[in-house]
This record gives sequence, C-alpha cells and structure tokens, in this order.
Amino acid sequence: MTDPNLEQLADDIQQDRDTIVVPQELVEELPPEKKVARNLATEIQMMAVGERLKLALKGNRDARQILIRDSSHIVQRFVLQNPRITDEEIVGLAKNRSIDRELLELICRRKEWLGNYQIKLALATNPKTPLALAVRLVPSLLPRDLRSLAKSKNVPGPICGLAKRLVIERSGGGPGSSGGH
Repeated sequence: MTDPNLEQLADDIQQDRDTIVVPQELVEELPPEKKVARNLATEIQMMAVGERLKLALKGNRDARQILIRDSSHIVQRFVLQNPRITDEEIVGLAKNRSIDRELLELICRRKEWLGNYQIKLALATNPKTPLALAVRLVPSLLPRDLRSLAKSKNVPGPICGLAKRLVIERSGGGPGSSGGH
C-alpha cells in the first residue's frame, strides 16, 4: 500500500503541522491577465512529494489540474480534498475516461458532489466508474439521458441494459404490455 511516513506527512499537512512551503503564486487564484507564462508542470514535477501533497491540498486551479495527473495516488487524493475544488472541476474529472478508478470511487463517496446532476451523469456514463456504483446512479437520471445511455456503445453492457429497462418501464411499456396501445 502506501508508505507510512507518507501517510504521516499527509496527516501533518492536513493538520497544518508541517513546515513545507509552496510558492504563493501556486496557491492563490490569479486572474487570467495575471497568469505567469512558465512551465508549471515542470516546476511541480521538480517538487518533493511533501511539497506536491501540500500544493494538492492548498493549490490553485492550475496546480490542481496538473496534480490530479500526478503519479502518486496520495497526491491525486489530496487534490480531491482541496476545499477550493469546484463542481465544474469534478464534472471534468468524472467525464475523463483515462482517470484512475480509485478517484471515481472517491468522487462517488462524496454526497455533496452526487447532489450535482452533471457529476452524477458523468459518473454513470464513464465506463471506468465501478459497475456497482454506476448501477446505483442510473435510476436517478432524467429520461433523455436514460435514452441516450440505453443507445450508448461506450458504457458497459449492464449499464446500457439497465437504462433500456428503465426507459421501457417509465414509458409504460413494462413487462406484459403490448407496447402498441
């Protein structure tokens, strides 16, 4: 699993018991006209894991976008714990078909995120969302999204099948009906 020292460092950062300093311009949200033209990805890659952890938890949108793709899973998890992460960013992550399954599971566990319909839809339609979690989300989708999901070739068969069944049931064409009233 993860290195116990890394877990302790992560805990220290969350509790503000660390001495790690990250560049302030990577923490503050800068208006578009004040954005600094530099290779932020390279700068972040050169940081130690502890610095990346702190930046994931406290960093601005630009830093979060880079760190969510970090090779360290704990850094990725910390990005999701950043209090300034927006629903819009979560929708983007939930739609991302190359995102790690673990991150999708973490998103599914946060009730406040599942209260956002766009996040729920993105998770239900992402083929990497664990099947058991996606199955729980499908029944809460709107009819137009269910119809789209029922026809989709980009989702696992059970999700497509569930969506088809729900479309039929909700349109009154359930089992035993002739379908052509």
